[in-house]
Amino acid sequence: MRVQNQHIRAGFLSPAFIALTLAGAFWAFSARAQGWPQKPITMVVSNGPGSAPDTMARLLASRLEPLLGQSVIVEDKPGGSNAIGAMAVAHAPPDGYRLFFATSSALAANPFLTKDLPYDPLRDFRPVAFINISHNYILVHRDVPARTLRELIALDQKTPGAYSLAVDGPRNLAGITGQVLNFRAGSKFVLVSYPNIMNGVQDLMAGRVQAGVFPVAITQPAVEDGVLRPIAVTAVKRMRAYPDIPAASELLPGFDFSGWFLVMAPAGTPDDIIMKLNGAFAKAMRDPQVIAMGPKLGYEYEEGGVGSPASAAAFLNQQIEYWRKITSDLGIKPE
Repeated sequence: MRVQNQHIRAGFLSPAFIALTLAGAFWAFSARAQGWPQKPITMVVSNGPGSAPDTMARLLASRLEPLLGQSVIVEDKPGGSNAIGAMAVAHAPPDGYRLFFATSSALAANPFLTKDLPYDPLRDFRPVAFINISHNYILVHRDVPARTLRELIALDQKTPGAYSLAVDGPRNLAGITGQVLNFRAGSKFVLVSYPNIMNGVQDLMAGRVQAGVFPVAITQPAVEDGVLRPIAVTAVKRMRAYPDIPAASELLPGFDFSGWFLVMAPAGTPDDIIMKLNGAFAKAMRDPQVIAMGPKLGYEYEEGGVGSPASAAAFLNQQIEYWRKITSDLGIKPE
């Protein structure tokens, strides 16, 4: 019988061997982190040019480039209810060179709205960083005699079905928001879907619909002009930038339908690359221009910054469970 390796004694590893192994692993870990990246990084957005995710991704990309020493390219891949963009990263090599700038719809809502979803938000990706919340308003046309969400619901209950609520689609974030509003408040708002969100905003501004659920970013100019009146933000708490606008949860506890963005990498991406990316995004989010642009775009940043990849993963799991309950309560099945 051959003599066993001198570092193996009675079925266990010697302290010297363990120390050498750990030192080698640490050296390899550090060397890879220091050597990466060596080519441009692509950040995929599953929405079109000019959309809220596209705007935020481009804002961050320009700040990431000097931090990472490489170009950061934003690539828009809209369509398929976010599936086209998601798949472009889910099946990419796990080397940190292709990231998904993911929305709440892509990661938390789609598993319960889309039948045979071609990707799994938990299995196919690794969270890199939580970026921000993207808020929506519940707004009314200035001629509607409602100053609060409670007053708007009361108007609807007096004349059920007389008030229309513009949304971006029956199974998109605003559409689900409208359905839950009717479910929770006992209202009967007629949901009018607009695949082109700007058409919905224009109809609301013209008074062809009485109310709507739209992003803060695209409606704030009309709010400042007095054409539209925000009566609530679809969140659990008020926005720091606009503290006078109540949160819908003040009337309907737990009501939370703000969007959010997470940066995701393909499953299997090494820890050292994930941590280097996380640190770069954390620094980019502290850029003064990024901070200043947030409220103008309807975004709200967490006071503690982007947090760790582990905290981003915990947040995603919580949001998936939230959407599981919402769709179950509404009786919504994947289509």
